[in-house]
Amino acid sequence: MNNKKNNAILNNALLIAVLLVSSSVTYAETPEEKGLAIAVESDKRDTGFADQTANMVMQLHNKHGDVSTRTIRIKTLEVIGDGDKSMSIFDKPADVKGTAFLTYSHALKPDEQWLYLPALKRVKRINSKNKSGPFMGSEFAYEDLASQEIEKYTYKYLRDENIKTEEFPNGIDCFVVERYPAYEHSGYTRQLAWVNKDRYIAEKIEFYDRKNTLLKTLTNNGYKQYLDQYWRPNEMMMQNHQNGKSTLLKWEGYKFKTGLSDKNFSRNSLKRAR
Repeated sequence: MNNKKNNAILNNALLIAVLLVSSSVTYAETPEEKGLAIAVESDKRDTGFADQTANMVMQLHNKHGDVSTRTIRIKTLEVIGDGDKSMSIFDKPADVKGTAFLTYSHALKPDEQWLYLPALKRVKRINSKNKSGPFMGSEFAYEDLASQEIEKYTYKYLRDENIKTEEFPNGIDCFVVERYPAYEHSGYTRQLAWVNKDRYIAEKIEFYDRKNTLLKTLTNNGYKQYLDQYWRPNEMMMQNHQNGKSTLLKWEGYKFKTGLSDKNFSRNSLKRAR
């Protein structure tokens, strides 16, 4: 009797073990599924800020070490179910004062972007097929300035990696995710993103051009958390490996939920930007 009981217990244990193994195999993530899951979690953690404003200093460094500086105000409106809206207003130097740049990011269709040039007193629409061009002489392309919606890419998890920085000499544990632009006119074939495993924020991104050659590296530094949820960097360095130039963005004065609405991001508001 005891032998039968013991055999029954053993058989049940083996059955449970088999079911657990088969279940783990059935639901094992592919690299593509894991890459997408990481992107979804990153987006989820940054949802709900409503709107934000910030001040930014843009430093343009040429390959000879010369630096030119621009002062910009940034406004962003969160759009649930689509890409965010943003406006950049240039205050200094005098030759670009009053220039304003408006972006309507989209998840599935091409982003819409307009540039107001005060010297000409007209609004110029940026061609959706020419988003790989440099924004205002910087190493950031027009497509880099739109919000990075999940649907804009397909994803593939590659590996875990610990990367060391000046801020974190002991290293940061990251997921390394490859993402491929869905937009046919993107200036990139692919991007490699190092995503912080604890915070789900991008520590570094490599951009590969249409020839699949490394073009640029973006490094984000000095992250701070706002409203106990939203991480924002104090500095963003974009290094162009092909022309020797770089652009440093220095951020300060982040504010959230300031009451911005769609009317603050209309094409007409470009001309009134102050």
